[in-house]
Parts: sequence; C-alpha cells; structure tokens
Amino acid sequence: MEESTKDKIQGNVNQATGTAKEKIGQATNDPGMQDEGTVEKLKGKVQEKVGDIKKVFED
Repeated sequence: MEESTKDKIQGNVNQATGTAKEKIGQATNDPGMQDEGTVEKLKGKVQEKVGDIKKVFED
C-alpha cells in the first residue's frame, strides 16, 4: 500500500475517533473530552491532506 494511502486512511480513522470523542464529551458534559475530540479530528484532517500531497509526488 502506498504511503499516501496509509496517511489518508489513518487521517479518516483519526477524524472518526475525534468525532466520537466530541459526541461522548457532549453527552457526558465533559469539555476535556470534547476538546480532545476536536484536536484529534483536526489531526486527522491534516494527516489526510498530507496523504493528498504525497500522492502528487508519488505519481
């Protein structure tokens, strides 16, 4: 599997995990968990974009 594909997959996983943490934080009124989820979603978005950039240079 190409490195860019791995980055994109991991980015999507991080975004999904972040979304889940945000929802759990909202449901349990835990701002720390919400913030952790927001950070993880952002990390996933960045990682997905890194995968997009790597894809350009792999071709």
